[in-house]
Amino acid sequence: MVVGLMAETLKSRLARRPILLAPGVFDPLTALVATQAGAEALYLSGAGIAYTRLGRPDIGLVSMAEVVDTIALVADRVATPLIVDADNGYGNALNMQRTMRAFERAGAGALQIEDQSYPKRCGHLSEKRLISTADMTGKIKAALDARREAGTLVIARTDAIAVEGFDAAIERAERYAEAGADALFVEAPGSREALGAIAAALGGRCPLMANMVEGGRTPLQSAGELETLGFSLVIFPGGIVRALARTAEAFYATLLGEGTTAGFRDRMFDFDALNALIGTPEMMAAGKRYEGGSDA
Repeated sequence: MVVGLMAETLKSRLARRPILLAPGVFDPLTALVATQAGAEALYLSGAGIAYTRLGRPDIGLVSMAEVVDTIALVADRVATPLIVDADNGYGNALNMQRTMRAFERAGAGALQIEDQSYPKRCGHLSEKRLISTADMTGKIKAALDARREAGTLVIARTDAIAVEGFDAAIERAERYAEAGADALFVEAPGSREALGAIAAALGGRCPLMANMVEGGRTPLQSAGELETLGFSLVIFPGGIVRALARTAEAFYATLLGEGTTAGFRDRMFDFDALNALIGTPEMMAAGKRYEGGSDA
C-alpha cells in the first residue's frame, strides 16, 4: 500500500511536483511488483489486457466487463491508486455512465476516456477515427454526472493529432477542459517540440498526461524531462508486456532448445523467492488463525 498517496488523493498529487509516474500493469501480479518497487499510482492498460488476456492487438477487442474484472482483481491485491484505460467508454454517453459506475465500484481511481469511434485502436496505430467534439464533451459530462466520488478523476484523451492535425487536437483538448475534465491527454505527438507545444498551449488549463510507448510515435522522454516541459503525469503503459514477452521468448527458446531451464536460472525467481514475493508465508500464517476454532 502507498499510504501517502492514498491519504492525499490523485487530484492533489497531480497538483504538486515531482511528476507522477504511473507504470503500466495488466494483472494483480504486475500491480504487486510495481507497488513493491515504489509506484505511487498504477496505470491499468487496455492494451496490456488485450496483449495478455487475448493475445491480440489493441484494436477494441477487450470488453468493458473484462476490464472491470481486471480492476477488481488488482484492487483486491494492492491499494495503490489505479488509473484505468476506459477506451471510448464502450459506446455512447449512456454507456460511458455505465462504465464510470462499474469501474468505480471495482476500484478505479481515475478513468481515461478517448474521442475515438469504432473500432478504436491503440493511439500509436494508424487509421484512427474520431467522434465529434460535441459528442466527446457529452461523454465527459456524462462521466462526471455518473461518478459517485468527487475524487474519481476523468482524464480526457484526444487522438486528433493523427486525424485532424495538431491545432485541432489542441482545440479539442480545450473544449474537453471546459466540459470539466480533470486532466488532459493529447495522444501521439511526434516530437519533443510537439510535447512542449502541448504543454505551452494547455498547461494552464489542468494537469497534463503524457504517454511513453517504446517504439511508438512519440520519442521517449524521461519523467524528469516531461516534468520540465510542464506535464504532471506520465504513463509507460505497455513496457512491462514488451519486457515480459521478450523474456518469455528467450525462456521458451532455452527450455525447448536445451531441455532444461538451468541456463535461465539467473534470470528467474526460484520457488521460495517467488512465494516470498507474493506473500505466501504471510497468507499461510494468517490462515492458521482461523483453523480449529482458535480464539487467537
